[in-house]
Amino acid sequence: MADDQMMQRARETAGDPIGSLALAAELGTSLPTPGRGQTWRRWQLLAAVAAVDLTVARVLEAHSDALAILAEAGEQPPTGTWGVFAAEAPDVRLEATRSGTEVTLHGTKPWCSLAGQLDHALVTAHVGGDRGLFAVDLRQPGVHAEPPDGWVSRGLAGVPSGPVRFDAVRARPVGEPGWYLRRPGFAWGGIGVAACWLGATRALVETLRTGVGRRDSELDALHVGALDVALFAATTCLREAADRVDAGTCAGRSAEVLALRVRSLIAAAAEQAITRVGHALGPAPLTFDEEHARRVADLQVYVRQHHAERDLAALGRFVVAAGDA
Repeated sequence: MADDQMMQRARETAGDPIGSLALAAELGTSLPTPGRGQTWRRWQLLAAVAAVDLTVARVLEAHSDALAILAEAGEQPPTGTWGVFAAEAPDVRLEATRSGTEVTLHGTKPWCSLAGQLDHALVTAHVGGDRGLFAVDLRQPGVHAEPPDGWVSRGLAGVPSGPVRFDAVRARPVGEPGWYLRRPGFAWGGIGVAACWLGATRALVETLRTGVGRRDSELDALHVGALDVALFAATTCLREAADRVDAGTCAGRSAEVLALRVRSLIAAAAEQAITRVGHALGPAPLTFDEEHARRVADLQVYVRQHHAERDLAALGRFVVAAGDA
């Protein structure tokens, strides 16, 4: 699908998770697999879709991440719609049990976005003292996608993330236990999420630029200038990361450090944009502009996949241990 067609389809399905899933399935492998020479194009496309609508980008990013993981495992592109369920919670646990050649999943997995609408998912489950990754057909008996109790989110409201209960559900291992977290693509996928944050941030800055274009205010100019610097730094950092991924110099500890740096920089730009655009334009676009109000709410929720001070502390520990920056 041509880029202009992709953007038009994203506009047509804005805010519609079911339409977004159909678009993700149709695009298939249109997004290049990271680490194979076109990582920058992949992240550019994710950012461009996110600038149109974050519901579409959120669904597309997860589906394309699942395909990238399977490609990294040496598997052929699958059909249907896919998600990645890898979150953990202290009060629930998913176990994988092997009996002969068959593996079954037992327990509950939290934070499973759109589980009731997806065809398949890559799911992490505990295997002894490690975690394995498994491909699961979500349409088989024993898969119970439960409604997220108390889900009141105004951001990404159409992409609820509830628990899924697995009762002796057949699953297929993907890689060895521990492979999912150790592989280089784990960090690359995290940067791909940040590319979506960046795309939405650009759209917010464009709203600001348009909104103040007819005014002659030094304060408006300051906000625009500050956000231009933040966007330039974030975009340059993302491009540098793509080049390192494709050059084969981004694996292991270096991949973890790079992902923390890129995600932290882009998250800071997003949060700065939400604040400065709000300060400059006031409440009017938040109360009368549906697209802008939804984008702000969506981005506030989406960017919380960044762990803020905890991620900065993790980065600091890496830097201290390495003895340099």
